[in-house]
Amino acid sequence: MAILSKIRERSMFLILVIGLALFAFVLDPSTISDFFNASKVNEVGEVNGEAISRQEFAEALDAYKAQTGNRVSEMQAAKTVWNNLIRQKIYQIQLEEAGITVGDEDIMNALYEAPSLQNDPRFQTSGIFDKNKLKEFLATIKEENGQQWKAWQNYMTSLKNNIEKTTYDNLVAAGLGASLKEGEAQYLNENTKVSAKFAYVPYTSIADSLVVLKNSDVKNYINNHQQDFQVEESRDINFVKFDIKPTESDEAAIKAEVAKLIEDSENRGVVIKGLKNATDYNEFFNENDSDLTLDDAYKFKVQVPQVIAEEIFNGKEGEVFGPYKDADHFKLSKITKVVQLPDSVRASHILIPFVGAQPSGAAPTKTEEEAKKTADSLLTIVKANVSKFADLAKEISSDKGSAEKGGDLDWFAYNRMVPAFRDYSFENKKGDIGVVKSPFGFHIIQIVDQKNFQPVVKLATYGRKIVASEATENDVFQNAETFALELANGKNFDEVVKEKNLTSLPAVGLKSLDETVPGVGNEREIISWSFDNDVEEGSYKRFDIEGGYVVAVLTGQTKKGLMPVEKAVSRVRPILMNERKAEMIEAKISGNTLAEIAKSGNVTVRNAADVNLKSPTLSGVGYEPKIVGAMLNAKEKTVIKNVVGDKGVFAFEVESKEKPTALPNYDSYRKRLANERKNKTFQMYEAVKKASNIEDNMSSFYGIQ
Repeated sequence: MAILSKIRERSMFLILVIGLALFAFVLDPSTISDFFNASKVNEVGEVNGEAISRQEFAEALDAYKAQTGNRVSEMQAAKTVWNNLIRQKIYQIQLEEAGITVGDEDIMNALYEAPSLQNDPRFQTSGIFDKNKLKEFLATIKEENGQQWKAWQNYMTSLKNNIEKTTYDNLVAAGLGASLKEGEAQYLNENTKVSAKFAYVPYTSIADSLVVLKNSDVKNYINNHQQDFQVEESRDINFVKFDIKPTESDEAAIKAEVAKLIEDSENRGVVIKGLKNATDYNEFFNENDSDLTLDDAYKFKVQVPQVIAEEIFNGKEGEVFGPYKDADHFKLSKITKVVQLPDSVRASHILIPFVGAQPSGAAPTKTEEEAKKTADSLLTIVKANVSKFADLAKEISSDKGSAEKGGDLDWFAYNRMVPAFRDYSFENKKGDIGVVKSPFGFHIIQIVDQKNFQPVVKLATYGRKIVASEATENDVFQNAETFALELANGKNFDEVVKEKNLTSLPAVGLKSLDETVPGVGNEREIISWSFDNDVEEGSYKRFDIEGGYVVAVLTGQTKKGLMPVEKAVSRVRPILMNERKAEMIEAKISGNTLAEIAKSGNVTVRNAADVNLKSPTLSGVGYEPKIVGAMLNAKEKTVIKNVVGDKGVFAFEVESKEKPTALPNYDSYRKRLANERKNKTFQMYEAVKKASNIEDNMSSFYGIQ
C-alpha cells in the first residue's frame, strides 16, 4: 500500500516523463531508446563506431596523472589521454582488419625483455633473470595488493599499446620500399642543373585597390577547399583587465613603515630593538613580519642588489642601509660580518651516504650513526696519510662521478655546493681536511686549492613586499563593478571602454578545453563560462582573477565545421588576390618571344644559371620551386609562358640542361628514399586518423555540452 501511495503521489511526474518520451519518438523514433538509455551520456566519444566511455577515459586520465606525478595541468592531461585513446583505438581497428591480435603471450614476452625487470634483483636467481620469479610476484600482488596490481596492469596496458603501434608501423613500413629506378630518378631530379632565360611580372606590380573581392568569393573558395577550413568549436571574447597594483602612495607608506624599523622604538614603556641594534636577527624578522627569510650566506659584490652594492662594500660591520627598492620589495640591509674569501675552490671528497639521505648512487645500507663512524675513521686515515685519499675515494665514495677521479670535484664557485659543503670549503684553508654532513650523507672533504680572495659580507636583509593597500584593492573592485554595472544598464561594451579611457583586449578562438586566456593567464573559469549554453553573443560577466578582476563579453561563437567567412578572410584574401592578379597579368602580357613578353609586361629578360631542385632559387626573385620544377620538365629552346609562381607570373625558355655524372648504381639513393618513407610513421598515422570517423565529446566530461 505504501508503494501504491507513492505512485499516486508522483503520477503527474510519471505522466510528464512518458509524454516527453512519446513526443521525442514522434519527432525521431530512434530517440526513444536514447531517452531511456544513458549510454550516450556515459560516452566521451567514438572512433569508427567504437565508444570511449567516461569510465575508460577517467581511468586512463587517473593513470596518466599518477604516472606524471600530477606535474601536468588537468587540461593538458586530458588532451594527452584523449589523443592516446584515439591512437589506441585506431591501431586496434587497423590490426583487427589485418587479422592480427596482440595477446597475453606477446605482453609477457615484452615484460621478460624489459631491461629494468631483467636487472631487478627481485626477479633474479644467482644474478640471472628468472621468468618464474616474475610470474610468482605478479600472482602474489594480484591476490594480496590491489593497488600495486593496478599499477602493473597500467604498465602492461602501455606495453600492449606500444606493441600494437610498433606492429602496425612495421607492417606498413614493410610495403614502403623503393626501386633502383626511383633512386636514379631522385638523383637526376636533385642534381640536374638548368640554365634558362625568363621574364617575371610580380604580383606587386598591380595595386591591391585594382582587385575587387567579395565575401561571396571567399565563401566559394572555402566551399571548394573544405578540407583545409575545418575548425573546432570556439569562442571569441573581449575583456578589460583591472589589475590590483600598488599606487605611489602605497609604496610611500610601505617605505615609511620599513624605515621605522632601523632605530629602536618604544611601545608602552617597552623598548623594541630596531635592526641597527638587533642581535637576534631571526627574532627580528619574525616579530616584524619580514617577507624575506634570513640568508646567512656570504655575498660577493655581484650578488648584492646593484642599487646598494657600492654603498655596502664601502660600509662597515654593523651599518644599516635602506630602505631601498629592489624589484618588488623595500629592503633594509645590515652588515653583520666582513671577511676575505676565495671566489673559487678546488676540493676532493669521499661521500658516505646513509639510509634516508638524498640518493646519489647505489641505495645506502648504513644508518646515520654507522655512516658517521665510517666517515670519522676515514678522516683519521687520510689525515695521517693524505696520499691515500684518492684510492679510498675510488674504492668507497658513493659519488661515482668524482670517485673515478679520486674524489676530485675540480674548481667550483661559492653557490654551487650545498651550504654545509660550501661553508667548509670556502671558510677553511687550503690543505684542510674535515667531515661535514649534508642532505646526501657525510663528506670527507680535502681542500686542494683556493683562488681570487676578495671582500665578502654577510647581510641581514629584511624585506617587505610592495603590495596594494586595502583602499587600493577596494578602488579597483569598485572600478570593475561600475564597469559591469554600466553593461547591465544596457550600454555597449566598446562605448564604456572608450568613456572610461580603458583598454580592451581580444581573446580569439578559445577552445572548450583550453586553460589559458591570452593576456590573462590560466583562467579556466572564463573559458567554461564562454561555452555555457545560456551564454550568448553580448553576454558579459565579471571574474575574480589572481591579482585583480576581468570583465569579459562574448563577441563570437564558432560552431564545429566549416570556418565562417569573416574568420577566413585574412587567410583567403591573399590567395584570391594573387589569383586575380595572375589573371590580370596573363591578360596583359602578349608575344611569342621572351623579349616581346617582357616588353608587354614592362619588365626585362633575366638569366637563371645552373639552378636545381636542391636549391630552387631564382636570382632577383627568390624561392620559386614551382618555376624551377617547370623548367626542369620543359623542352629546351621552347618559350613557356603564363606559369604562375609564388611571387608572380613567369615566362621562360630553357637554354640547356646539364645532367649529373651517371653513377655505377643508385642503391644509396634507393635506400635513402626507402628510409624516408619508412620513417614517416607519424604521417601514416595522421592519414589514417584523418580518414577515421572520430566523434569528440570530451568537453562533456568537464560539463560543457
